Amino acid sequence: MPEAVIARHSARQEVRRSRLWTGTAVALWLTALASQGLASTPVLTAAESDPVKLGWMQGFPPPSERIIGHPDSDYFSFPKLRWTVCHFRELLPTRRVSRGLQAARPLSYALDPNIDAVTFTPLGGVEPVTWGAAFDANYTDGLLVLHEGRVVHERYAGCLDEAGVHGAMSVTKSVTGLLAEILVAEGSLDETALVAEILPELKDSAFGNATVQQVMEMTTGLDFSEDYADPEAEIWAYSAAASPLPKPEDYEGPRSYYEFLATVQPEGTHGEAFGYRTVNSDALGWIIARTAGSSVADLVSERLWQPMGGEQDAYFTVDSIGTPFAGGGLSAGLRDLARLGQLVLDGGELDGERLFPEAAVDRIRQGGDRDAFARAGYENLPGGSYRGMWWLLHNDHGAFTARGVHGQTIYVDPTARMVIVRFASHPVAGNTANDATSLPAYQALAEYLMQREPAE
Repeated sequence: MPEAVIARHSARQEVRRSRLWTGTAVALWLTALASQGLASTPVLTAAESDPVKLGWMQGFPPPSERIIGHPDSDYFSFPKLRWTVCHFRELLPTRRVSRGLQAARPLSYALDPNIDAVTFTPLGGVEPVTWGAAFDANYTDGLLVLHEGRVVHERYAGCLDEAGVHGAMSVTKSVTGLLAEILVAEGSLDETALVAEILPELKDSAFGNATVQQVMEMTTGLDFSEDYADPEAEIWAYSAAASPLPKPEDYEGPRSYYEFLATVQPEGTHGEAFGYRTVNSDALGWIIARTAGSSVADLVSERLWQPMGGEQDAYFTVDSIGTPFAGGGLSAGLRDLARLGQLVLDGGELDGERLFPEAAVDRIRQGGDRDAFARAGYENLPGGSYRGMWWLLHNDHGAFTARGVHGQTIYVDPTARMVIVRFASHPVAGNTANDATSLPAYQALAEYLMQREPAE
C-alpha cells in the first residue's frame, strides 16, 4: 500500500528533522507507556527520593531548581517522576472520567496489622524478605489489599495520599480490554470480525486484516518497535503523532492516534506470536469507541466508575484532538482501582446487582494462546498468556493481573479471593525490575490470608 508506506516514511523523516523536540518534550513522557525501561540504576533509595522530602513544586513559586514542568522536558526522569506520577493533569491536557453525582459506595475495612510481617523469598533469592520491606524496595506510592471484599491493608507514601490520584500507566490497557470483553459478551462487538470491517480507515494498515481478537491478545503482526534505544524505531513517530504538545512549524507527520494507526505496516503473520505493542491498545480503543458510539473515557465512566460507586473522578491524558490514550493515559485513586479489581474478581456483580456479563471476566480468565505468548520470552511469567489485555499467570490460584511500567498493578487471585492494587514510581520502567519482589510476595500474601483466622 504505497500511500501508507509513504506516510510512515514521512513520519520517520519528521522524527529525524525534529529529534530534539521528540527526544525531549515527548520521549520522557512516553517512557510511562513503554514495556521497557530507560532509567539507569538509581542512586537514591525510596526514602531518599521521596518527592515531599526533595521539595519538588513546594512554595509560591517553588525555587527554580525544584520546579517540574514545561518548558523542561525531563519531568518523567528519576527522581522527578516520583512527583509527576501524581500530577499528570498539571502537565498534559486530559479528559475526565466522571464518578457521577451519587454517593460513593463505601469500602468495608478489617485491617490486618500483621501483613507487613508476611515473608517471601524473592525470585532468584535465598533470604526471606518482608512485605513491609518490599514496599520501599519497589518505590511504592500506594498499596491496598482486599480479601473477601474487605480492605485488610492500605498504605500510602511519596506523592500519594488517600485523596490523590496516580498514573496507572499500562494498567490502562486492561481497563480498555475489559470494556472490549464486555462489548463482546453483550454481543455488540464481534471478536472474529476483521478490524477493517469496523474501521475502514485502517483497511490499508497492518491492522486491517487482523481480527479484533488478535488485537485484544496482541498477536498482531506489526512493523512497530518500542525500542527506545533505536532512534529509527516507530515509537518515535508514534510519540510525535500522539503528543498533545505543540508541533514544530515544519512538522508534517501524523497528528493524532487515529492518523498514526493508519500508517502502521505489517511484519510477520497475525496470530503467530504475542508482541506487546501499545498501538494495539489504541487500535482497540478506536474499535470500542466506533462500536459503542462513545469515547473510552466516557465508557469507563458510564460502564465502570459510576455504577461501581467510585469516590473520585479519574482522567485520561489525550492527544491533540482530545482522543483518550487507551494504552496508558488513565490516572485514578487507589481505592477506585481496588473497587474495579473487586468488581472483576466478582465477575461483574456488585451487591447483588449485575453491572456487566460474567462471561466478560470468564473469557479473560481462560487466557489467550500460550504458545504465542511463550514465543515472546517472558522469563518471569512462564506458562502465562494474554487475553483482553490482562496478563494470565495460569498458576494454581488462577491469578491474573493488569501491569503497568514503574510498578503499577491490579493483581486478582480468585482462589484466595484477594485483590492487590499498587501504585509505584520505580526508577526502572520495566516490570522485570520489580517482579522478583512482587510476584512471590503476592502469592505469599494469598497463602497467608487463606490460612489466617477469619476476621470478626
